Amino acid sequence: MAKTVTVIPSTINPYTHISLDALKKKKVAAYARVSTDHEEQTSSYNAQVDYYEKTIKNNPDWEFVKVYADDGISGTSTKKREGFNKMINDALDGKIDIIITKSISRFARNTVDTLSTIRKLKEKGIDVFFEKENVHSLDSAGELMLTILSSLAQEESRSISSNVTWGKRKSFQDGNVYLPYAQFLGYDKGEDGLPKINEEQAKLVREIYAYFLSGKSPSSIARILMERKIPTPAGKEKWTYTTITSILSNEKYKGSARLQKKYTVDFLTKKQVVNNGEVPQYYVENSHPAIVDPDEWELVQQEIERRKNLPFKTYDSPLSARLICGDCGCSYGPKVWHSTDKYRKVIWRCNNKYKDKNQKCSTGFVEEEKVKKLYLEAFSEIMEIRDSVIEDIELVIKELMDVDYKNQMQDIKDEMHQVSELVDKHIQDNARKESDIEEYMNHYVELAKRYNSLQSDLDKLIRFQVDRDLRAIKLRAFIKELKIAPSINLAFDDRLFNLTIEKCVVNNDKTITFHFKNGIEIKKALD
Repeated sequence: MAKTVTVIPSTINPYTHISLDALKKKKVAAYARVSTDHEEQTSSYNAQVDYYEKTIKNNPDWEFVKVYADDGISGTSTKKREGFNKMINDALDGKIDIIITKSISRFARNTVDTLSTIRKLKEKGIDVFFEKENVHSLDSAGELMLTILSSLAQEESRSISSNVTWGKRKSFQDGNVYLPYAQFLGYDKGEDGLPKINEEQAKLVREIYAYFLSGKSPSSIARILMERKIPTPAGKEKWTYTTITSILSNEKYKGSARLQKKYTVDFLTKKQVVNNGEVPQYYVENSHPAIVDPDEWELVQQEIERRKNLPFKTYDSPLSARLICGDCGCSYGPKVWHSTDKYRKVIWRCNNKYKDKNQKCSTGFVEEEKVKKLYLEAFSEIMEIRDSVIEDIELVIKELMDVDYKNQMQDIKDEMHQVSELVDKHIQDNARKESDIEEYMNHYVELAKRYNSLQSDLDKLIRFQVDRDLRAIKLRAFIKELKIAPSINLAFDDRLFNLTIEKCVVNNDKTITFHFKNGIEIKKALD
């Protein structure tokens, strides 16, 4: 007898485990997304929401759940898409049977995100319909099609990311400067698209620089601004050490810009890292109006480095790290006497005085107010010969700047290039013809030594030039303070002290020597 096969139709949905004969409406939701917040994209977003709501409600077999949406969020990753994540959670909780979306690229441009999400939904019997591709995730060929299409979408995203990166780097090469104006203190975006000084905010930037040059620490400056109830660049109440140091070290405040400080390492996660030389950087001088005088900006950088390199604790005072023990060379630190009564006063003494039992410094303590008074006396002596001092300093600056490091460095670079070419030629000659290995190596080592010697000379000239420029900046600042200081009724000023004094040495003969930044030394008796 021939075999007889009878097909018994399925009556239960293998995914939902609901009878196929059950007359139950499908709970349908839609997902809409646009990737930017531009006005034309906003209208597209509203149109998507309206379209899906009408489409679902007009189908008698469907029950409208909701249109989930993300406005102005990139599709390369689903991690930050709140609407998308809420929809998936609702679907897994049994609130949705079908999800409709425009295309795979609207759903996600990341292959891994797309497939992992689809598989989660598929396990619960939830179908995702992609209109543009006409693909149902529950179809037998759905996953293969999704893998191919989502990979294409991911590659499209990679291509877009590459184009954006190229455009940004081309903009950097052209010297175009962009600032995050909403969180950047001191500038607004001008009508021409370039940074324009916001005078009210610029005043605060200059105050921060002035506070620092007067001896205040970044933490202290932050406390002062909070006491004054001044909001941060981001509009918050709390100022931090990091925010202040960022303002103090940002070259944009002197009218220059170092571009591409960070770069994107993964187009999917948009993760950015600090550029330590992995990709080119571009330094643009005079790229926009300066808020802080370039010399003052450089003085702040010098002061940052000086404090960073000190081997001891600094204090929130202009005397900090400038008051030095004449016996051991250690810095003086402050102590408060009679802190709770009317006899309160601040004295400074050598930080090493009681650290070493076998060797105590013979220098005594000094009163802060006494040091300030003696400084004013010493500075007044300079003010009496102000014109001749300024003339001498200007002559020193001229002599410093007359040294032509630029041409010297170029000569060395040219010779280094010649030596490099000789090395290449020597290697190529050895490859073409057989030669004595010892002779080859001796000549190679000789050329390498010459190249390294030239590199050392170049590095030395660069250091000389940097030191020269920094000294010239200090001297120009000294002249500036001399010119604006009053001839009579001179009062102690933290900034004046910081910009004119290199150090104050307390001697064991009860005198103090003020070393001014122009090289003048004036000794005063402490008694």
